[in-house]
Amino acid sequence: MRRPPAGRLVALLGVMVLALAGVGTRLVVLQVGDHRAFAAQGLYQRVRLIDLPAARGAIVDRTGVPLAITLEARDVYADPRYVTDPIGEAARIARILDLQPRQVERLLRTPDSTFVYLGRQVDAEDAEKLESLGLPGIGFLDVPKRYYPAGALAPQVLGFVGVDATGLAGLEFEYQDVLAGSPGTRTVELSADGLPIASGIEVVEPAIRGRTLVTTLDREVQYLAQEALQRAVKGNGAKGGTIVVMDARTGDVYAMASYPWFDPNDFETAERDAIRNRAVTDMFEPGSVNKVVTAAAALESGAVGLREVFRVPSWMTVGGYTVNDSHAHPIQDMTLGDIVAQSSNIGSAMIAERVGSADLASVLARFGYGTPTGIGFPGEAGGVVPDLLNWTDITRTTVSYGQGISMTPLQMAAVYATVANDGMWVQPRLVRGTSGSDRRLQQTRPTEPRRVLSEETATMLTRMLASVVSSGTGGAADIPGYQVAGKTGTARKLVDGRYVRRYMASFVGFFPASDPRVVIAVSIDEPRTIYGGVAAAPVFSEIARHVIQRLAIPAAPPVSLPPFAADL
Repeated sequence: MRRPPAGRLVALLGVMVLALAGVGTRLVVLQVGDHRAFAAQGLYQRVRLIDLPAARGAIVDRTGVPLAITLEARDVYADPRYVTDPIGEAARIARILDLQPRQVERLLRTPDSTFVYLGRQVDAEDAEKLESLGLPGIGFLDVPKRYYPAGALAPQVLGFVGVDATGLAGLEFEYQDVLAGSPGTRTVELSADGLPIASGIEVVEPAIRGRTLVTTLDREVQYLAQEALQRAVKGNGAKGGTIVVMDARTGDVYAMASYPWFDPNDFETAERDAIRNRAVTDMFEPGSVNKVVTAAAALESGAVGLREVFRVPSWMTVGGYTVNDSHAHPIQDMTLGDIVAQSSNIGSAMIAERVGSADLASVLARFGYGTPTGIGFPGEAGGVVPDLLNWTDITRTTVSYGQGISMTPLQMAAVYATVANDGMWVQPRLVRGTSGSDRRLQQTRPTEPRRVLSEETATMLTRMLASVVSSGTGGAADIPGYQVAGKTGTARKLVDGRYVRRYMASFVGFFPASDPRVVIAVSIDEPRTIYGGVAAAPVFSEIARHVIQRLAIPAAPPVSLPPFAADL
């Protein structure tokens, strides 16, 4: 056997030396020059940042009873690659999740996919049933689910949240930042197979739970108000209705309802109109309930004396238009008290003419017409008042009895609360404050009340409104043992710029008249009975009786009634 030439061996040795030198050099570069970059890359591949969602805060009534809470639920998903029997699995999944088998089968056969949702926010009980089947390719994710224990109780006020736990309507939307809390993070070091490394990194920044929203609502008053409203709407063959029950002194809303309503636990199936909180977002022409403002302007300006008698016909012509009372009658002698008690349109027009457009518009503005109350609710409307520069004689006339202007039911409740509160306007509110884990109530900062009327004017208006119930159009609002002050309203609806023979029937009042505690505003949309004294006043009385018991409101001495023409 011949030995290789010595030169070839030397050449081979040289190549090997150079190769080893290159490897060594490369190792030096990797371990000395680039080691930080590669160490960082390795750490990046091993370390995972996991979001820790914050628990959403609850919404409770004024006594702490839960109205909206968060429960544990699970999302159900499939990885179609590992599904072995799409038809059989689809049938079993559909039965538990109440889905169509063919729909589930299509999802299980989704091509080129590793993740498809089969169900979102599935109740824990159903998810456990499904998990116990051990179906291949089916997985589960723990997620929160918003739940409303009382179902369709104040749904337009509370609102609802989407599958991503974000508020979409109502207080859930308005107070999203307060309720949502702050998410946390978990930083963990994992091996290539996804298991935690025993000595690896693990840092947890816990999530901060959302604060509890404490509303002014009273669960029992809200329930009773909704029951009464539903009966009234159905009994009158009406299109719908709204109710606001409010503390006359503080502006706290005990109940706010709009019918028809919906169940926020199943909001996806709700009609769009049922979701809207019409007590705050919808405007209507108030009709005769607005005559209290005309009377207030007369008293504040001094244009009309309490004992002054007007000769009131049943119709009159103003600016080429004929204006009528609701019923034909011979010319009657009426004081301001008579005009309010009998709800005379012509009498109100005569009072407004004496007051003048400027003073009437000024009192409307002082009450907040045309401006949202600032209650803190999304989409609140402010109402519409014609610009004073555009007022004509007929504008002043129609405004005097509540046509040609618009407002929300909440605004009208605030007007009567001002009269009940000795002439001081107090901002309505739906939220008392928030509380954290320590359950200490952090109250919302109340706005400063503002004076709208003198105490003397408020007292005289209360006496007039009491006469509406004792001897006028609001007799059906009477409560035995308690003196009620309030006003009926029947307003023709404006549709596409024209008045039609459809009506909004209302009654707004407060009690006890001499020591007002609660204001209730009732509006019934398009009732067969038309008149506020027939359709709305009985609803006021029914709710007021429940409120008296719930809040233990004592009776109070009656106020004296205003001068009537028959007594002069």
